[in-house]
Amino acid sequence: MKIALAQISSTPDVEANLRAVDAAARDAAGEGARLVLFPEAATCAFDGDLDAFAADRAEAAHARLAALADELDLTLVVGTFTPAADGRIHNTLLMLRPGEEPLGYDKIHLYDAFGHRESDTIAPGDAPCVVEHGGVRFGLATCYDVRFPALFTRLAREGAQVMLVAASWGAGPGKAAQWETLTRARALDSGALVAACDQAVRADLGQDPEVASDTAPLGVGRSGLIGPDGVDAVRLDHGPQTRVVELDLEAVRRFRAAVPVVENAREL
Repeated sequence: MKIALAQISSTPDVEANLRAVDAAARDAAGEGARLVLFPEAATCAFDGDLDAFAADRAEAAHARLAALADELDLTLVVGTFTPAADGRIHNTLLMLRPGEEPLGYDKIHLYDAFGHRESDTIAPGDAPCVVEHGGVRFGLATCYDVRFPALFTRLAREGAQVMLVAASWGAGPGKAAQWETLTRARALDSGALVAACDQAVRADLGQDPEVASDTAPLGVGRSGLIGPDGVDAVRLDHGPQTRVVELDLEAVRRFRAAVPVVENAREL
């Protein structure tokens, strides 16, 4: 299966973001992709009004994306926000499959780190998500989740062959290097392919990936496809880019047969 990493640069302008998703999806479909992975917060960047988006615009935005998936016969995996029962919102990774009901994974591990408090306004999910699509079992994860190996081994135990990780990674000294290292490590932990899509660096802010933002995590780029051996098959730079990649599921089978880390793990 061919999938695409759509490293777009979202802003608080929801309409502009939806146009960017539309353009990237059409480009990916034209190159034969069957699924496109977008970043976390693709519909509204973290420096936007997330509460207002979830309350007033999410339903229409998601319907528009579902219609795009149907039109292109293409699965879209898009980071967005949805209302939560306790009055906060969920940080949701939405999978929109042609002709099927949308499926959403609510981010489990919230970014209460590096001076940020995601949990003040966002409610955590509590259910790991594995979904079979096109004969492939995908595990879903979002940003800060990538720091927690147990989630990825759980997804692997449930049969995930490919981990789809959407992010809007916080900038700062060494943070891009951490993102690259963590995505490789989670591939090794799970014996899976890791498709990791981050927000591109925001040119409108003159953003520097090595300088921490005191407002919101807005992305450092460096999206990639990592093999189960922890080696990058693809690693993008910091700017907006859409790249179509081929999933080598045979590599997953071979690696798991050679190094069955999930089966060999012991409870301590």
